[in-house]
Amino acid sequence: MSDNEKLVLALPKGRILKEAAPLLVKAGIEAESAFSDPDSRQLRFSTNHPGLDIIRVRSFDAATFVAFGAAQIGIAGNDVLMEFDFPEIYAPVDLDIGHCRLAVAEPADLAGEDNPARWSHIRIATKYPEITRRHFAARGVQAECIKLNGAMELAPSLGLCHRIVDLVDSGRTLRENGLVEVEHIANVTSRLIVNRTALKTRATTINAWIDRFREVARAA
Repeated sequence: MSDNEKLVLALPKGRILKEAAPLLVKAGIEAESAFSDPDSRQLRFSTNHPGLDIIRVRSFDAATFVAFGAAQIGIAGNDVLMEFDFPEIYAPVDLDIGHCRLAVAEPADLAGEDNPARWSHIRIATKYPEITRRHFAARGVQAECIKLNGAMELAPSLGLCHRIVDLVDSGRTLRENGLVEVEHIANVTSRLIVNRTALKTRATTINAWIDRFREVARAA
């Protein structure tokens, strides 16, 4: 079987991958040894299924690989799906991992005298500009978004802006940087995602994997 005939499963690096690992095992997927080697620079890995390879990419990129058909299935947080809103992606299974939330935060000393209901125009740092604009536009607030890919919590203390929109898990990072949540946007979990065209052309194989991940998620 050539590489072009194999299904490719796109997995995000980091915390989601750690939480997804037990699900992969329960789904009967075992990657080659290099996948677990922290010193390996390899990005594509064979598995115990001759027709399935794994790629390990950044969390935002997993959805892009699937949307454009370079990978046929993958795992992505619904924060990524909400941000890009790819029509080519079908997300049939909530894997019930990667739990966190998207929230608006600002300095604690500002929050004591601030009222979000009175906002009409705000400048905000985030790596989710589309979600942020839609969230505030829904209540008539104009959001000027400054796109950052990390270290969001530095923006208020360095005068870039007063507020941020970011993923929050325990809230520890916010607290350690003098910030507090002032508004909830969405709860986030990770989903199994599928390329819609691939689902039509390789329905039997891909539906079998969807069913397997659905069973595993239910049993978790």
